[in-house]
Amino acid sequence: MSQLFEVDPDGALSAFEKMMRKQITMPAILMDKKDGSPSLFVDFSAITQKIGVYTTWDYASIIEHLVSLWKIESLTGLREGSAKAQDYLCSLANRYKRIAERMKVPAEIDLHWLSGQQFSF
Repeated sequence: MSQLFEVDPDGALSAFEKMMRKQITMPAILMDKKDGSPSLFVDFSAITQKIGVYTTWDYASIIEHLVSLWKIESLTGLREGSAKAQDYLCSLANRYKRIAERMKVPAEIDLHWLSGQQFSF
């Protein structure tokens, strides 16, 4: 990917921006709702946030790493649309960090799929 930013920075920025605007979703989001109960993914997500397996902070760090690795901030000579994509991508990690700061993880998580048992993590 680094070479793409060297060869075609406008195209690479466009692709990266489109991917990030659509948001990367984890396969677990495909967990189904059953019998009108809340989504298993909601429970799964709350648990992973609570125990720190994969958090919004991690997502922000990954974005920050990629923006730094690919030197997005220092790209020059870009078309207008690419310059806007550059601004968006360079501010995205901080946006997710602000979201992470505001997130509230419940003290107890009701695991509906385990007969409504509550667990504290």
